[in-house]
Amino acid sequence: MAPSTSSTVTLNVNGEKHTLSVDHRTTLLDALRERLDLTGTKKGCDHGQCGACTVLVDGRRTVSCLQLAVTAEEQEITTVEGLAEGGRLHPVQQAFLDLDGFQCGYCTPGQICSAVAVIEEHAAGWPSAATGDVRPEAGPPPLTPEEIRERMSGNLCRCGAYVAIARAVARAAAETRTGTEEAAA
Repeated sequence: MAPSTSSTVTLNVNGEKHTLSVDHRTTLLDALRERLDLTGTKKGCDHGQCGACTVLVDGRRTVSCLQLAVTAEEQEITTVEGLAEGGRLHPVQQAFLDLDGFQCGYCTPGQICSAVAVIEEHAAGWPSAATGDVRPEAGPPPLTPEEIRERMSGNLCRCGAYVAIARAVARAAAETRTGTEEAAA
């Protein structure tokens, strides 16, 4: 008897559980787009090099074209469709809209998901290759345009909207910081 080449998995996507029977070779990207009709996540290069398919898996950015759907079971998957809350756009989505952080828009969902993770990584004090002082006691580095560009470097924009993207990330980070400080007060 030949071993089965498919499995039934339950994917927790944007707060909803979905049970699917998938071939073991099905990528998370294909499961999201073709099986769950969540077409916000884009298929760009299909080789993990462009970032168009970036989603959040347990809060960490992941290029979904390289992750198999069967490995995402038991994890919280957030796509660009799941970022808004109660009809209100996520601060990153709003900043991209307000500051024209897109041109054709194809890479935008991946850029936005990556930016959400960048802001969280920065707030947690994670250094990047552009961080000058990586000692933990130095705290988070300033979120300069150089720091943002380095942290977002895994997401390509064929239209070249990088200046507006960096501005949108900086604005959303400032708004997120302000909102966090107000909530703590």
